[in-house]
Amino acid sequence: MRTDTTEKGLEAHITQHLCLVNAFEERHFSNYNRVDCVDEDLLFNFLQATQEKEVLKLQSIHGSNFRSKVLYRLNNQIKTFGIIEVLRKGITDNNIKLKLFFDKPVSNLNEKDLALYNQNIFSVTRQVHYSTQNENSLDLVVFINGLPIITFELKNELTKQTVKDAIKQYKTNRDPREELFRLGRCMVHFAVDSEQIWMATHLKGENTYFLPFNKGYNNGAGNPPNPNGIKTDYLWKDILTKDRLTNIIQNYVQLFEEETEKILPDGKVKKERVKKLIFPRYHQIDAVDKLLSNAKENGAGKRYLIQHSAGSGKSNSISWLAHQLVGLFDKNNENTVFDTVIVI
Repeated sequence: MRTDTTEKGLEAHITQHLCLVNAFEERHFSNYNRVDCVDEDLLFNFLQATQEKEVLKLQSIHGSNFRSKVLYRLNNQIKTFGIIEVLRKGITDNNIKLKLFFDKPVSNLNEKDLALYNQNIFSVTRQVHYSTQNENSLDLVVFINGLPIITFELKNELTKQTVKDAIKQYKTNRDPREELFRLGRCMVHFAVDSEQIWMATHLKGENTYFLPFNKGYNNGAGNPPNPNGIKTDYLWKDILTKDRLTNIIQNYVQLFEEETEKILPDGKVKKERVKKLIFPRYHQIDAVDKLLSNAKENGAGKRYLIQHSAGSGKSNSISWLAHQLVGLFDKNNENTVFDTVIVI
């Protein structure tokens, strides 16, 4: 059988794994509502299946305008607070609370919460036509309950294009004024080829800042050889699983404001508040998860050494670890491992 070496082949390969192994649904791009940035049918199927009473109440209030009213409220909340806050806390319409995502319970013994978690709909769509101005399309978009959370531009070295071309495509051909690319609408944007992965959380044209999402190799950049396939397949095999994405949403991604100083043309300094979105890099997820797993298995009292290079996010790694250690249960899911966490 001839191997498809184009980016379409990589696109198909990733999609196949997500659907056959990770139990995602594959959706056609025609299902995507590019005005409201949502796979509308999936969203309302999820709400109907998990919150029927709330849906019936809102239908009685809004009548035939039910869908448009809910979408208006949803988009208003995403624009104000970002997708992560909406997934974590839901939305309220006419004093009726709607959950947009159900967290994974700490213990499988919580059967009701586990059943709700399992009703979350993870899906992937190829060639998503995202724009209201033209027919430009993204190679892949991952959705949760119809809401887009991750976009992808894919390249393949065998066709003489690399991850650098994917980065350039995001910078030059993806208008940051499009609603899907506005800060906080998605968690992250991935540029991917078969050798490397880079990521950005805020598209700003040529000023877009990409960070590596690679494992590292021989104490340097890049990824190690993979005897079982593509070097970058850890992205769809290890990161894009339902449990891992849920954990990232619950414990890692942050949209926040910070105060910065801007030097004006006259030399004066102006203070302004700027929103930032942080998505963890691969080594941060890997280090924190390994520490949590070991502490869960072996309990308190062990010592660990984590080596980080300068500028690689030590403070965030410490914060994410400390936050999750507080609620870490032992291997029997009966008692917390730590009573107190002190950071020095």
